Amino acid sequence: MSTVTIVLLVILVILIAALIGLYFFGKKAQKKQEEQQAQIEATKQTVSMLVIDKKRMPLKESGLPQMVIEQTPKLMRRSKLPIVKAKIGPKIAIMIADEKIFDLIPVKKEIKAEISGLYIVGVKGIRGSLETPAPKKKGFFAKFKKDKAAK
Repeated sequence: MSTVTIVLLVILVILIAALIGLYFFGKKAQKKQEEQQAQIEATKQTVSMLVIDKKRMPLKESGLPQMVIEQTPKLMRRSKLPIVKAKIGPKIAIMIADEKIFDLIPVKKEIKAEISGLYIVGVKGIRGSLETPAPKKKGFFAKFKKDKAAK
């Protein structure tokens, strides 16, 4: 056998091992995420709140308690999170919204929100339904991609 085939076989074996490792890592992460989702569902409660402000900002600038910042993984501390500042009863609270519902949350309006700790899981409008955000405009090149796919 030549050295080229040996090198290719070694690379193939490494790729197969990496795929197997990623498969088991993905299964473990999915199971962990399902457990966390079940825990969120178990502790969620509905609260009416007045949304003061909402932004995507880094965790350190968000104004969350220091204990929450210390408990987050190091990689997550630099990423921007959807932060909502809301008045719940007489207190002003800073909460983290779910990515799926962040765009649905209206600013300076009262809503009914499903919360679990500091996490906003769902929203409903108190007076009528919530407005869905307008779809984002397509970029210059995205228009051409769609035209090519249609042809």
